[in-house]
Amino acid sequence: MTRIETYEDFVKVHGLLLAASGLPQSLHRQLFQKLLSESFDGGSHFQIEPTEDGRQRRLVLTSDSMPEHSDVFLIDHAWTFRLSDAYKQLMEVPGLAERMAAIMCVDADLNSDSEGDRLSEGNAKRSVLEVLENEITEANGNVRWLELEDLDIDDETLSCLDLSTKCPGLFALSLYGNKLENVEVVVQEVTKFKNLRALWLNNNPVVQNGGDELADKVLRELSNLEIYNSKFTSNYGEWALGFCGGVYGKENPGSVDQPKNTLKQVTDLDLSNRCIHNLFNKAFTPLQLPCLSYLNLRGNPLEETAVGDLLQLLRNFPSLQSLEVDIPGPLGESAVQILESLPSLSVLNGVNASKIFETEKDVVDSVLQPRLPEWTADEPLTDRVINAMWLYLMTYRLADEEKIDETSVLYVMDELGSALQHSDEPNFRVAPFLFMPEGTLASAVSFSILWPIQNVQKGYECTRDYLFGIGEDKQRSARLTAWFNTPENYFIREYEKHRRSLKSKNLTSLTLDSCPTRSLHRSETSALRVYTDIPQVEELLTRPEFVITTDPKDAEIIWTCTQVDEDMKKATGITDNQYINQFPFEACIVMKHHLAETIQKAHGSPEWLQPTYNLETHLSQLIGDYCVRKRDGLNNLWILKPWNMARTIDTTVTGNISAIIRLMETGPKICQKYIEHPALFQGKKFDIRYIVLVRSMNPLEIFLSDTFWVRLANNQYSLDQHSLFEYETHFTVMNYRGTLNHKNTSEFVREFEQEHQVNWLDIHLRVKKMIRSVFEAAAQVHPEMHSTTSRAMYGVDVMLDSTFQPKLLEVTYCPDCGRACKYDMEAIVGDKEVVRGRDFYNYVFGCLFLNEPTHVSPL
Repeated sequence: MTRIETYEDFVKVHGLLLAASGLPQSLHRQLFQKLLSESFDGGSHFQIEPTEDGRQRRLVLTSDSMPEHSDVFLIDHAWTFRLSDAYKQLMEVPGLAERMAAIMCVDADLNSDSEGDRLSEGNAKRSVLEVLENEITEANGNVRWLELEDLDIDDETLSCLDLSTKCPGLFALSLYGNKLENVEVVVQEVTKFKNLRALWLNNNPVVQNGGDELADKVLRELSNLEIYNSKFTSNYGEWALGFCGGVYGKENPGSVDQPKNTLKQVTDLDLSNRCIHNLFNKAFTPLQLPCLSYLNLRGNPLEETAVGDLLQLLRNFPSLQSLEVDIPGPLGESAVQILESLPSLSVLNGVNASKIFETEKDVVDSVLQPRLPEWTADEPLTDRVINAMWLYLMTYRLADEEKIDETSVLYVMDELGSALQHSDEPNFRVAPFLFMPEGTLASAVSFSILWPIQNVQKGYECTRDYLFGIGEDKQRSARLTAWFNTPENYFIREYEKHRRSLKSKNLTSLTLDSCPTRSLHRSETSALRVYTDIPQVEELLTRPEFVITTDPKDAEIIWTCTQVDEDMKKATGITDNQYINQFPFEACIVMKHHLAETIQKAHGSPEWLQPTYNLETHLSQLIGDYCVRKRDGLNNLWILKPWNMARTIDTTVTGNISAIIRLMETGPKICQKYIEHPALFQGKKFDIRYIVLVRSMNPLEIFLSDTFWVRLANNQYSLDQHSLFEYETHFTVMNYRGTLNHKNTSEFVREFEQEHQVNWLDIHLRVKKMIRSVFEAAAQVHPEMHSTTSRAMYGVDVMLDSTFQPKLLEVTYCPDCGRACKYDMEAIVGDKEVVRGRDFYNYVFGCLFLNEPTHVSPL
């Protein structure tokens, strides 16, 4: 097709893309005109502003107004790439890392303020004495609130200041951010203020070094203290509540003879993160706080009071309408249940009660804090970008008339597009769009398009929904964890429930039935006709008991790499009486998410299966597991695998929770704990492909082929974060990518035994037991797999950890047995005869259809 020049041609070529984008038809012509003229006019209507102290940006409308569906804007893609190429491009493309770092706000050092920067317009930091004298003067000699913060006060200076003589009536003292180290000196000086209600020693070495000893001594001597290091003491009361409610502060510190009932007018009370253990207190009552309408209890354990008693207490506050609380937490695990217990509430965690009842969400929060990337001053820009990019990436997958591309395309929008922040109720919408000026995919240029979906006024922030079209049925709240700090307690509770459920599962081993499956071949004069679409079988199945036929209707045995379903049976004439090399419902083991589910239902969490989560159904549990590991300082590296793709396509190793969640967008996946310490062979990672032959699922009749082979990575193993992008370091399947370096199996075993001083037969026994357990699980959980006319061969991929324990990777239907057919192998077990590669399928068919035990062993 020639170059697109008319609107009619544009619609004809891009009709499906326009429909998929969701752009209103009234804006199609305008989009065409802007694409044709490459008009990027967003700068005339929008302005980018910094937020979060410059660590994020937002987009603000500068036009007087912009009605709904009134305009459409082109957004350029600043970076488009495949994930495996990300690090390499950042290293090699001039200026790319710098631009991305600027877009993602990771181009400056977090604490880059030099001392010169901190000195405001040349005014040097005042000395401690100057600050103290100024405070005494302002208070007319009666200092009750004293702040001596960030003044480099050390132990000697504190003693010399003689604060108790100069300020004997102190109610509040802050020594935040100094250089105090000695517990005895600090205790001696601060405990001279017997009327002290608040003391802040935060960010001093003495707090970290002195720990509980410092706290115990201070609290024992200062019986009136209500706030210590920003936390409430067990003695908290009217003063602490008044401080949080805005009654007390530097302008009104309070006094010993202060009037009672000072909390009567308090309407808003923020008690978040005060380490409150017990809310029952003589000052926290409906009588003392009759006007309280907003209460924030986030971050407090409140473990000394029963849930029912807490709810009863809050029900008694006559004006309470808005509550902030951890969910799950001390008031319960469900937002709906909390609202049902507190019917007077109209707002919970910033969300209207009516909306919570409508959505029936357990956890709600409208004020989630952004998940900001962290980095160190010496961290290269490339590493900062790799860590931060998951907050900005978007994705699409290309497809032509023949097939869909196996690997997704990732991209980062330009500065304008990347400044759009999230909202559950956005005023703009964004969609990717491929413009094909020549009418072909080869000529395509990728953009994003932006248009208003609400009426927007000048000065309004412009927002989009990061999870457009994704509701709670697709785990919306959990997926927001990619961008926001969502309530960890909720996810940890979900993980712990999941873990308890797995621990309760235990399948007793099935016994082998003494009645074997019958042999198919009963005549010496007629051979069994075999139909196959696998060239190796056609070439190498040479036993006289079998003959190849080209017509599936004529065959007794169908050996195919294609799924035989009802449609295929009708098309080819295959009947239920023919033997087929697959079992019904075998997806329960050959699709990765079903395999994990099958094993977990039967065995719970056996040590040979790494913790595994189906991200489509168990994202909350995975996030909880991740949070627990992070809290406990454990390794948090995970591997994401598509449900049903082979050859490690779209498989990623990462320790970034945002990356894990965002990669759900490229297709359904499982997330599995990465084996960070595998057994190595000469410093390289490896796995082993075993061949399992199944004659029957009921009774369970399975055999392990003597033929197995090792698959080696090409590079030395490393956990360096840069290596995670190196396929030939972390993956072992080199048949299709990289350079295949074959290692003879018997040679590998001898060298491995010598390198690690182990006996391979011990490992082999553990592997056999594990494989048996896998098929026991399938037989137990999915009895519908049983079929008298099924015989199958499966590939079972196994890795060894650093203690030589086997770990199951996956089970493969109709595995590629090219190496088994190409290389002769000295058997590792049994009589150690040489298994000839050209006879591999003769042995397989002999076992499955003639009941011969040659070069196989029963499991």
